[in-house]
Amino acid sequence: MALKTFRPLTPASRYKALPSFEEITTSKPQKSLLVIKKKSGGRNNNGRLTCRHMGGGHKQKYRIIDFKRKKRDIEAEVKAIEYDPNRSCRIALLQYTDGEKAYILAPVGLGVGDKVSAGENVEPKVGNALPLSAVPLGTAIHNVEFVAGRGGQIARSAGQLVMLNNREGDYALVKLPSGEIRKIHVKCYATIGQVGNVEHMNVSSGKAGRSRWLGIRPTVRGMVMNPVDHPMGGGQGKSKGGGGRHHPMSPWGQLAKGFKTRKKHKTSSNFIVERRKSKKKA
Repeated sequence: MALKTFRPLTPASRYKALPSFEEITTSKPQKSLLVIKKKSGGRNNNGRLTCRHMGGGHKQKYRIIDFKRKKRDIEAEVKAIEYDPNRSCRIALLQYTDGEKAYILAPVGLGVGDKVSAGENVEPKVGNALPLSAVPLGTAIHNVEFVAGRGGQIARSAGQLVMLNNREGDYALVKLPSGEIRKIHVKCYATIGQVGNVEHMNVSSGKAGRSRWLGIRPTVRGMVMNPVDHPMGGGQGKSKGGGGRHHPMSPWGQLAKGFKTRKKHKTSSNFIVERRKSKKKA
């Protein structure tokens, strides 16, 4: 994927860098795989604001993605590479030999006409889904399951990949995008390859209006709010928290820098071999 840059004829176009969409092969999604997506505006079922800075935006429909790769040992052909407004990567439309269609995340190198399948005995090539017991060591994978049969939950956004480092008994050691090394059961499925749309991280919208199209409302710093709205608000001018020095924190008093929020005795901690933030060597 390439990015388009623009001549600086306006302030908005000066730093704008947008995707070229050259990999997209169709603009019409598969109707049978669409569902209505309602906007909440960041409010829960009681009408109370639970997620700030959400509202407005263009209408969207949700594409049903097959994260489980449910059809096993049946070959499918890639019919189209499509844009998905609900995620940063592209999606691929598959048509199986029995006529059924499904969407999957489109990895780097997957194109229209390619054949993909899922199962224990399929070839470990881009787009195929295999259990970790059948994936060759050192392979880049994505859409990895935490629990067998639950569907892929790891490495699903644009450009992400997980490296399969080793296998020890019933568990595989994988290195996550964060740098964490973790044990995952070998029965869990994963898809070969790196998630596509790698240049997404370099996209620059160029103007605030593009964020509003995405349903993202403006955000301001807590320090410029009033004391009633934020713990760090108030004071005359650029004060550090009104009455005195105030540590950076969330609107609800949660410390924002260095405060560990993970539970100390979480069950899944037993599966973490190496933390993403390993202690610095003296």
